Amino acid sequence: MKKLTLGAAAVLLLSLAGAARAQSSSSPVADGLRGLVARNATNMVAAAEEMPAGKFSYHPTPAQWTFAHLMIHATGANYGMCSSIAGVSAPQTEKLADTDPKDKLVSALKASFQFCEDSLKNVTDANLSEEIPFFGGRKVSRGGMMIIMADDYGDHYSQASGYLRLNGLLPPTAQRRRP
Repeated sequence: MKKLTLGAAAVLLLSLAGAARAQSSSSPVADGLRGLVARNATNMVAAAEEMPAGKFSYHPTPAQWTFAHLMIHATGANYGMCSSIAGVSAPQTEKLADTDPKDKLVSALKASFQFCEDSLKNVTDANLSEEIPFFGGRKVSRGGMMIIMADDYGDHYSQASGYLRLNGLLPPTAQRRRP
């Protein structure tokens, strides 16, 4: 399991605290996670749509994933983490491959974010300390899984952004900042 840096944890907690103040919610952590899911869905889907179909097999070095594999990984992570946090079963989906066409991978990514949105609707902060299943048969607190998920989102979008830039394309968040 990746270690969450102190800086990343501070940013997450500050963003969640800001969401709590803005929303005056009884579940600021769960609300913050739902906001992160929505932002990441926008950014990751836009990144996948920005990458040309012929570049989904691109990877900077032989040791790194292809862009397609990154999208497959993000899709699977969404299903795994959202189902665990929400305490629901993830749907059975078709196994994806790096060689699948762009439209299939983008569609699968969108569906995984929709699953997260739907499954996290009723999650509250009431049981953040409850132990839930984690990868590899381990357990983690529900609140811990939320932080891991937020950290993963940063990793996934950072990788996608790097792959886009290495192909002469601007990531979606950089495009929005242009005058």
